Amino acid sequence: MIKLLRRIYSIYAGLLFILSFLAIFPFFLICIWIPGWKRFGRKINRYWAKIYFSLIFLPVKVEQRAKLEKGKSYIFLANHFSYLDIAMMGFIPGDVQFIGKASIRKAPLFGYYFKNLHIAVDRSKIKSRAETMRRAGVALEQKSSIVLFPEGGIYTTEPPKMVPFKNGAFRLAIEKQIPIIPVTLSFNHLILPEDGRFLLDFKKAKMVIHEGIIPNGASTEESLKEKCFQVIQNQLNRDNQEH
Repeated sequence: MIKLLRRIYSIYAGLLFILSFLAIFPFFLICIWIPGWKRFGRKINRYWAKIYFSLIFLPVKVEQRAKLEKGKSYIFLANHFSYLDIAMMGFIPGDVQFIGKASIRKAPLFGYYFKNLHIAVDRSKIKSRAETMRRAGVALEQKSSIVLFPEGGIYTTEPPKMVPFKNGAFRLAIEKQIPIIPVTLSFNHLILPEDGRFLLDFKKAKMVIHEGIIPNGASTEESLKEKCFQVIQNQLNRDNQEH
């Protein structure tokens, strides 16, 4: 019975995602086509995320420990265990550009929206990775923030244990002297496991926006990477022991 209810709930959530996206897609188009309006398109993105989670009756507890200054750029880095992560990162405040896989661009309509308002990367191509870092640098210079999953995708087979982080975000933080904000998505791997069944569970979600890690003259990619990893992993361990 529980499995049947989860299946009905999952179908409802999936249909609502598609229908809500179709409803706001014309507004995304307007923001994409009018010069200088892309920032407004990303603002719609944030409202969409909050409304969507309310409509599927999935409460998200956001614990913000970072003191974020309005109009300042940040690099938000989160663990990635579930497809739910992408939608939930819409709760990040401010003007934010996501860095996602190039395969997203193939999705009908959603791919067009993503490639025009955010940044897609093909990690298998060195040229694409370099162009992504260039575009991310431009976004930061224009006072947008960046959202990135430093694991590079959903690769762990033992959540809540993460796989090692890639270096790109930390190199960018040092080059641009931009604070890194670690983000822990505590229970998404329990709510929507990456097991191929696409079955949502009835659990509360939690996001922790940690205090910033600020690069300085002594910072290296490895030191920043290790510190960010430990902040996120320690929170995952604490929350999942208690849960």
